[in-house]
Amino acid sequence: MDSILVRGGGALNGVIPIAGAKNACLTLMPATLLTTEPLTLTNAPRLSDILTMTQLLGSLGAEVASLQGGQVLAMSSHDIHNHTADYDIVRKMRASILVLGPMLARDGHAIVSLPGGCAIGARPVDLHLRALEAMGADLDLRDGYVHAKAPGGRLKGAVVEFPFVSVGATENALLAATLAKGTTVLKNAAREPEIVDLAQCLQRMGAQIDGIGTSTLTIQGVDRLGGATHPVVTDRIELGTYMLAPAICGGEVELLGGRMDLVGAFCEKLDEAGVSVEETPRGLKVKRRGDRVKAVNVVTEPFPGFPTDLQAQMMALLCTADGVSVLEERIFENRFMHAPELLRMGAKIDVHGGTATVTGVQKLKGARVMATDLRASISLILAGLAAEGETVVSRVYHLDRGYERVEEKLGACGAHIERIAS
Repeated sequence: MDSILVRGGGALNGVIPIAGAKNACLTLMPATLLTTEPLTLTNAPRLSDILTMTQLLGSLGAEVASLQGGQVLAMSSHDIHNHTADYDIVRKMRASILVLGPMLARDGHAIVSLPGGCAIGARPVDLHLRALEAMGADLDLRDGYVHAKAPGGRLKGAVVEFPFVSVGATENALLAATLAKGTTVLKNAAREPEIVDLAQCLQRMGAQIDGIGTSTLTIQGVDRLGGATHPVVTDRIELGTYMLAPAICGGEVELLGGRMDLVGAFCEKLDEAGVSVEETPRGLKVKRRGDRVKAVNVVTEPFPGFPTDLQAQMMALLCTADGVSVLEERIFENRFMHAPELLRMGAKIDVHGGTATVTGVQKLKGARVMATDLRASISLILAGLAAEGETVVSRVYHLDRGYERVEEKLGACGAHIERIAS
């Protein structure tokens, strides 16, 4: 497996283009299963997870063409000849479960393996299944697969109230509801920008959706959806990650395509820590106001709160802050696995359950560390940029699932970073 070598110590200056959102694209791609007409996505990120979803859709009979170096995905599902999403593909990525709702809504039946993904917590799919059951689906879980049928061949509109906010369950229910007979109301729905992006794409395809961007979505089912061309929204997690690079290293970096509304709560914490974020005609410009950031307390919450997907990266920054910071993880129960690796670099972190107390040090030191999941991998690279000496991050296949061309983007701003082939 490849590793990333980072030599720390230098400030970063330059421009970093931000890709389309991985989590949005993985949600948009299954929408092709709702129509026999072409669906084209522009501003698509070039990531291994996108290739996995391409493989999954292809196994079902969809055609997916990657154009313009992977930044355009042209899809067609005019002939879905297989309704079984196999374990060998689904196990690689949790987002694979999002083919369940569209297949069930379009053809009235589907068999989908229970999914895999990063080992950051249980993340059960029971809310997905409850929503589909409320819409009339008959579900049978056996041998690690969800066997689903819609009596009469079509789902029915229903009122679905989620007991807690779930991005994936909201997406699956929204996809399914577009072709259900009657009206579906999703209460306590997630409000993430990726869900707004999905709803807007579905509207382009002919779906009737009200309440976009709120916690209550009302969907009037239609008999069919058409094709569309849709640009994938900017990746707010990649955006936030690269905003932290000059914060932890010094210097000034402009993030092309960055939008303040995508990272509002995150920007508030950066400001509190002593990091300046300025809007420009091309995006966002970020620089540290002093020689060292200040300690801040962070609580992860559903959007519009502080994103759990930026918690690991924020911890890397706070390892060198002046003072003591407390990070509370309220989304996933097992998302501090990067802490022991940061300790190897000289960080002072005390983890108790869902809370991590970080006492800032003057300087981190380079070390050999191991990525445990997607966001942890980039947090270790950020820490390496600020550390004395060399840091080698192993198991970076996690990194390739969510960040494209990391070495190129950071290297263009002066970082000493390279990939070491296995």
